Amino acid sequence: MPKDSIRYVTKVDLSKPGDHQPQVHNRWHPDIPFTETIKPGETVKVECLDWTGNQIVNTDDADDVKYVDLTRIHYLSGPFNIEGAKPGDCLVVEIKDVQPLERQPWGYTGIFHKANGGGFLDSFYPEAAKAIFDLEGIHATSRHIPGVKFTGLIHPGIMGTAPSAEVLQEWNSRESTLKASIQHNHDTSVANLPEPVNAHAGFERNPEIIEKIAKEGARTIPGRPEHGGNCDIKNLSRGSKCYFPVYVEGAKFSIGDLHFSQGDGEISFCGAIEMAGVITLQFSIIPGGMEKLALKSPFFIPGDVQNNYGSSRYLTFEGFSVTETGEQQYLDATTAYRQACIRAIEYLRRYGYNDYQIYLLLSAAPVEGHIAGIVDVPNACTTLGIPMDIFEFDISPEAAVAQEARGNCAFASDSEHPVIYNFPEFKK
Repeated sequence: MPKDSIRYVTKVDLSKPGDHQPQVHNRWHPDIPFTETIKPGETVKVECLDWTGNQIVNTDDADDVKYVDLTRIHYLSGPFNIEGAKPGDCLVVEIKDVQPLERQPWGYTGIFHKANGGGFLDSFYPEAAKAIFDLEGIHATSRHIPGVKFTGLIHPGIMGTAPSAEVLQEWNSRESTLKASIQHNHDTSVANLPEPVNAHAGFERNPEIIEKIAKEGARTIPGRPEHGGNCDIKNLSRGSKCYFPVYVEGAKFSIGDLHFSQGDGEISFCGAIEMAGVITLQFSIIPGGMEKLALKSPFFIPGDVQNNYGSSRYLTFEGFSVTETGEQQYLDATTAYRQACIRAIEYLRRYGYNDYQIYLLLSAAPVEGHIAGIVDVPNACTTLGIPMDIFEFDISPEAAVAQEARGNCAFASDSEHPVIYNFPEFKK
């Protein structure tokens, strides 16, 4: 008997901003209403906006990245009512497939301006920049980083179940406590607390509930231990199964921020190949799974569709807990990984790329980042491995250096009339 067609439970509009589309939302809150009901065992397709809600366009300037409105981001498809899911259960989510939308076969990687979002290396590279990638089958190429072609390990950046009121209160309490205690020691925000500006509650139309969600709703920017969220795990790709705690009736599962490819760490913040896409999912439930599995944070089993870059073909750079100015840190893996990234940038300059092109490449390509050692005081050791076969030329240390002019990524034009928001007719 022929199988019925797979049902779409979400469709998105690429001509409208995210906050004018009711089938998506941009806060975590138990009161955001369901968009669709999905039966356990049913396979469904979910379209997702790119994480900025259509703010980034296919151009050769980075004005859109420089002036992106970071209050209008992370529009997630859902939340979905998984029929029969109850608090205390485990929701099993199997990723059957992930693809770019046929009507938009390109993606982008960006470096945010230090004054508007920044990134992992913004002390070194404070300007806004962008690379557009053409997505053809399983491969990505870019006119802004020529000489490179790689296979995408396509995955969602964000997946999670809705918090209960108690879990939401815990998130807001501990993050506000952190901000109150250490913000004065930092130049950038250490936590993004609930912010009513441009909060989007999906299909909800009751003004009082909308106001409540805007006031209390957790920002989607960080991942959190209770439910996953924005974890940006590149190996959580096709064929993977992920196990989530359930805190509310129906689980209220949401998904978005699809990536065609990403390097470990997503170092430029807008650092994957961000795309609008469609993901195919199947759900099941383990009754009482939180207790049975001792499930306090999500875990997953990677799928069998992985990049086939042999381990012997990675050029791997080491980093340690010593800053660029020679300051010794104590077992600081963040400093160590930053240093590994800088070592890679210094090496790849030899081939004619500028630092911003390399920074974008390390964000988007399937580089492997690892903690090598975190016990030998005072230095943590991290590694950053670059698959050598993504280049059209030999980057091995023994090979002759073929330095050529390799174009440039897109930079902001600094025009007198910058693009502040790509949908002025919709601006509130």
